[in-house]
Amino acid sequence: MTEPVRRGTRIAHIGVAVRAIDELLPFMRDVLDMPEVPLGNSDGATIVGLASGESLVELLEAQAEDTPIGKYVAKRGPGIHHVCFAVDDLDGMLQKCRDAGLRLIDETPRIGAEGKRIAFLHPSATGGVLVELSEY
Repeated sequence: MTEPVRRGTRIAHIGVAVRAIDELLPFMRDVLDMPEVPLGNSDGATIVGLASGESLVELLEAQAEDTPIGKYVAKRGPGIHHVCFAVDDLDGMLQKCRDAGLRLIDETPRIGAEGKRIAFLHPSATGGVLVELSEY
């Protein structure tokens, strides 16, 4: 049996919380020439993906004020919400984080906007940055 190909950790996407997708989408799509990538909505957010090389920029618009993005925008305003890193082995990486004493938001993986398994790490454990981990 052959070993699975290990690709290493890379930036999968950067999530940007916005008040309204239509306010930023024309700049990113039409001025920066970043093509739209179809994504599903998740966690009470409408999500539009834009390709940037091998990574994505996700524009996240709250569907209601009491959703994670709605609360974020109300408290901090629009801006970078999180950085997502794709990892070879999500379960193994979560265990590594536990072993290192890092605080997890998601103890077990769940399905995210791209239909991939994801888990979030608490910003208190990652230098103030909300980190999402995703399988390739």
